[in-house]
Amino acid sequence: MISELFFVLLLCLTNLNPASGNRPFRPNIIMILADDMGYQDVGFRGSDILTPNLDRLAKDGVILENHYVMPQCSPTRSSLMSGRHAIRTGFWHGNIKPREEWGLRLDETTMTEMLKRNGYATHGIGKWHCGLYTWQHTPAQRGFDTFFGLYLGSQGYFSHKNSGSLDFREDFYDKDKKFVDNMRADLNGKYNTNLFTDRAISVISEHDSSKPLFMYLSYTAPHGPIEAPKDEVKQFSKHMTKSDKKRKEYAAMVSIMDRGIGEVVDALEQHGMRDDTLIVFSSDNGGVFGGPASNYPLRGGKKSLQEGGVRAVSFVNSPLLKKTGYTNTNLHHVTDWYKTFQGLARDMPEQAEKYQHTLDGFDIWDSISNNGSSGRTEVLLNMRVSSMVNKKAPEPVYVPDSDYNQAKTSISLDDEAVKDGVFSSDNDQNEPSQKRENEDGIVADLLFDFFVIRKDNWKLFSGSY
Repeated sequence: MISELFFVLLLCLTNLNPASGNRPFRPNIIMILADDMGYQDVGFRGSDILTPNLDRLAKDGVILENHYVMPQCSPTRSSLMSGRHAIRTGFWHGNIKPREEWGLRLDETTMTEMLKRNGYATHGIGKWHCGLYTWQHTPAQRGFDTFFGLYLGSQGYFSHKNSGSLDFREDFYDKDKKFVDNMRADLNGKYNTNLFTDRAISVISEHDSSKPLFMYLSYTAPHGPIEAPKDEVKQFSKHMTKSDKKRKEYAAMVSIMDRGIGEVVDALEQHGMRDDTLIVFSSDNGGVFGGPASNYPLRGGKKSLQEGGVRAVSFVNSPLLKKTGYTNTNLHHVTDWYKTFQGLARDMPEQAEKYQHTLDGFDIWDSISNNGSSGRTEVLLNMRVSSMVNKKAPEPVYVPDSDYNQAKTSISLDDEAVKDGVFSSDNDQNEPSQKRENEDGIVADLLFDFFVIRKDNWKLFSGSY
């Protein structure tokens, strides 16, 4: 009895410890990703696309004005799952394509592995896109208790096929703890956005409340192919009289996802979980430039290091936040969520069996919960080493932690190249490095190209119209 009282007292002291920022203890976490969603394509950004649920959650929560991601799907997702820059994990060059034999390295401790070792029930729904060439690279063997969705980067919304092959799986461990990969051919013809929403609701309704919940709800919407049920295209776009067919179909894809997110929030409320849940929403990158998405007023789009490619529509919502109903202008990056969730879980990586690599993200709980400092003065977008670019390597080249730290710490933040938005490094700082202009008109080093957004003047680099 005494030991139980001591444990309760210790728990209370932990939650009140100023060093912990008075943060909640192991809340439920719902991480929602949209796919290739335009920066402007929500009602609270002035869009004519109907997103009443996202609008309500954003306005009642905290809009993250300067939340940066990577310019493509796999790099953002690997950075989210690892808490590390793409230059560390091999994703600096872009997406994993079908039949490519690589993925997020197995020595990386994923966010879900970290949360699971702290007692979380972990469920993945939707798009993975962090590797599948061995079973060990697939989500249910990277820390998820269950996974329901696709391994690759896209699929037909009704056929669930990529390159002619079915990619819709239900993965779990049976009563004997054996891994089961169940291909769901029976779901053919059903709209996958609705399937993901239904699974999320099922996970919530069946959740064991003795454990905190982590759910990664990674919609494929509104990534191509641009497909939606015809009746819902008519329903959600009838007011868009000046828009073309593709824009209307795209709008319906976003609105169907929005409706699903509203249903997920309703399920949290119905099962008494809402008050102890943190909801994070973000797109994985900007909308495709020249397609039906709108990134206005930002330049560029997906695959670009301009703001339209890397500045994502994002917000957080939770009764656990101390300050809500405003727009947070602090600098944030997708790698920050790992460190933030790690703090909420009270994780002690030094005591874990699996070695934890150095994290690049910041713990931004004080920023998102109380509008405190995010701790960031810069965001590293990407790095290219010319030897990597010119060499036709059969697999990605990884940048060791020591090389990254040596290069990064050798930079003066007062350097004119940095102020202009290019983070340049050279082995000999006394010798000017050879310059060239890349396809985007950005002057960068031939040896190292560090593309960085800085807190004080990042608009100089990528800007807005």
